Amino acid sequence: MQPSGHPHDDPAGDVVRWAAFSCLLVPVVLVVYGTSFGGAAVATLGLFVVTAACLALLRHSERTAARVRAQERLPSAHRRRRSRGGPAGRRGCRTSESAPPHD
Repeated sequence: MQPSGHPHDDPAGDVVRWAAFSCLLVPVVLVVYGTSFGGAAVATLGLFVVTAACLALLRHSERTAARVRAQERLPSAHRRRRSRGGPAGRRGCRTSESAPPHD
């Protein structure tokens, strides 16, 4: 069982659910305290736009982090093959020993 009590661990989803709850609660509070329905509707629309943008950024961040973690788990032989380490002759570099003599 998860410590948070959720069947899945989705921190971004939790943030978005709280934001959606706030998007519904804020206009009610605004109307109760005397703001017009039009003003409350505009505030609600603005909150929904900000929430949607944050959701998109959170999901993009999660995908990027997952991609980085996947690259870190690559086999070490794959990383070695692409590295620039090793003897100079194997990298295609010429050393003073392999250079032709100059006249």
